[in-house]
Amino acid sequence: MTVEELLARTSSQELTEWEAFFKTHPFGYDRLDLGFAIIAATVANTFRGKSRRRYELKDFLPRFTGGDGRIRQSPEDQLALIEALNKSLGGADLRGSS
Repeated sequence: MTVEELLARTSSQELTEWEAFFKTHPFGYDRLDLGFAIIAATVANTFRGKSRRRYELKDFLPRFTGGDGRIRQSPEDQLALIEALNKSLGGADLRGSS
């Protein structure tokens, strides 16, 4: 459905009610970050060493820096983070292998 179709089929009151509901109960893509953080923390804690600190959800939640809600992270920064996590969890870099 396009925005034009949505506005033609939905009253202003209903849109306002959905907006109020969303502010108290986020859903959709705006909450996927939490679900993925839960999964990542669970996996990381399953494979962490006994002497290592327990991972928390905040370790896997994105950090937003802009007022527009976008993550300010270059592809190189993202790759460096993945490489560090892979190494810390005892993973191997298989990019060069066949």
